[in-house]
Amino acid sequence: MTHKAGYVSIIGKPNVGKSTLMNALIGEKLSIITPKAQTTRHRILGIVNEPDYQIVFSDTPGIIQPKYNLQNSMMNFVNGALVDADLILFVTDINEQHDEDDVLAKIQNTNIPIVVLLNKIDQSTQEKVEEKKKYWEEKLKPKHIFAISALHHYNLDGLLDMILENLPEHPPYYDKEDLTDRSQRFFVSEIIREKIFNHYQKEIPYSTEVIIQSFNEVNSKNGPLTRITAEIIVERDSQKNILIGSGGSMLKKVGMDARKDIEKFLETKVFLETFVKVIPDWRSKKNYLKSFGYDA
Repeated sequence: MTHKAGYVSIIGKPNVGKSTLMNALIGEKLSIITPKAQTTRHRILGIVNEPDYQIVFSDTPGIIQPKYNLQNSMMNFVNGALVDADLILFVTDINEQHDEDDVLAKIQNTNIPIVVLLNKIDQSTQEKVEEKKKYWEEKLKPKHIFAISALHHYNLDGLLDMILENLPEHPPYYDKEDLTDRSQRFFVSEIIREKIFNHYQKEIPYSTEVIIQSFNEVNSKNGPLTRITAEIIVERDSQKNILIGSGGSMLKKVGMDARKDIEKFLETKVFLETFVKVIPDWRSKKNYLKSFGYDA
């Protein structure tokens, strides 16, 4: 029996539904999702395994013009995903106003097959879908164009069939039991960061990083328990005060919401402690970015 395997990179502007798409394709929530742009900061692999194939999806940060070193690192993750891709899924929101020049600059000169995905068509009309298909056919001349709704799983079976047709014959790149290349600690930090994005406005989510300081599985009198200590990094004292809230009320709310999702993810009881630390201008300091797992 022949075996297919390959890397499929999901790219596009912020907030077009890339993370929702990858989660839907792999059937698990790996990438955090919020209504805010630039939620995804890393390249996150989601692996689909079957006896005769392995698809390695890459969720990537939304493509932007970087303004500081953290955003430079985010764009480096995008570049890395393009280098080793066997297929590029270019996701565009059906309501975009054709201003994806940042994306096109990265993919127009590649030899890798490109598939355009017109996402969120549940918010559109058939006439608009046909108009956008025509536009992208002329603009990019992609291998395929699919109209999809990642949120409602519309047309994803057809997309998956097309991906399989275009994968090369190759042994699996990862163990067949692997779902991702990331650790439990990474996903726990992402869950906490997702709650920060959901609970705070303006600059707070973008100025925040979450570091897991300890992660220990213990036996308590009530059964297995995972004790987690997380440090939330901000850039200014004023941000720390907002994050904590009056009498610690806001931080407590974030911790409670995060703990519920972490327990679902780890399938065990969790004791979560959170602390807030100020590191001025950490998003621009390469030594901190490197220690936080970014390619600074």
